[in-house]
Amino acid sequence: MSTTLDLAIVGAGAAGLHTARRAMHRGARIGVFDAHARIGDSWRERYRSLRLFTPRRWAELPGLRLDIGVFDYPTATQFADYLERYAATFEIPVRTATRVQRLSVEPDGRFRLELGTGEDVVAEKVVVAAGAHHRPIVPRFAADLDPTIRQLHSLEYQGPEDFAAGTVLVVGAANSGTDLALDAAAAMHETVIAGRNPGQIPGRIDTPIGNLISSIFIRRLRNFTSDTEKGRQEWELRRGHGVNLVRNHMSDLRKAGIRQVGRVATVEDGLPVLEDGERLHPATIIWATGSRPILNWIDIPGFADEEGVRHERGISTVVPRLAFMGLPFQYSIASPTLMGMGRDADYVVEHLLQPAPALRAA
Repeated sequence: MSTTLDLAIVGAGAAGLHTARRAMHRGARIGVFDAHARIGDSWRERYRSLRLFTPRRWAELPGLRLDIGVFDYPTATQFADYLERYAATFEIPVRTATRVQRLSVEPDGRFRLELGTGEDVVAEKVVVAAGAHHRPIVPRFAADLDPTIRQLHSLEYQGPEDFAAGTVLVVGAANSGTDLALDAAAAMHETVIAGRNPGQIPGRIDTPIGNLISSIFIRRLRNFTSDTEKGRQEWELRRGHGVNLVRNHMSDLRKAGIRQVGRVATVEDGLPVLEDGERLHPATIIWATGSRPILNWIDIPGFADEEGVRHERGISTVVPRLAFMGLPFQYSIASPTLMGMGRDADYVVEHLLQPAPALRAA
């Protein structure tokens, strides 16, 4: 037996809840489906030392205060609990522990969602807001490392108990990588961080002045949009290079005694080798080397190509009434972040739920 909806939203993270509340304002009959046991679990699963670097005013969803200080930044757990409270406050119909195993298009153009519970849902329109960070990116030569070296990806890391006794090598020097390297050093491990310095925003964000600077930086990111030449140029410069360091500075790593080295180029005799030829002897390697979304459950030919989802500001250019949230450069460089999602949700809902044009009288 199938349930029929005006709009199905896959994913109950910030992007999905943004979209759901806007659709509810339009009177749409919606359902939100999330594979996690609780709303916010995608944040609870991250490493315990994680603090967001989005200021409160930009992290909040419309209509509900994030219960932290004006100049504070939420921890991952605080933000997870906030999302759960948001869904409850506005009675957003979220079904947790409900994975969408297959999304397909019916002959009449409607969508069928096959759920892990064995049920089917039919929807006139679908928004995929399932998140971009599910499949770890790890270099192929990782398989050639000595099996006695403990390896894990930053998506799997929880806390210092995950480090084996001995030297920790963190591969990737962006925000997550520097967080994990500082964790390792604080736990008294000899720590090495490998990778290109991505640059950093000026000032210290955990101060009132730094909070203001952070807000200015966020506005700048929001202004780099896909419909401006400046935005497209900035995106090309940033592609594949990660985000500037926001909270951590390279000087923090030096003060913590963390050794900074170049890129890990290969593996020889089971050990990682740097591009300058130095051979390292870590007990643990943390790969902070990025991740990709998992989209193989979308069984719709042509919705994506080798460049990714085919869309215009999140609206599929191939599949009518299908949209996405949280895509890289969906509209601005800030699109996959908390500070860019609201504007994108407004656009997606407006275009998906706009009334059909009236028929002319004969």
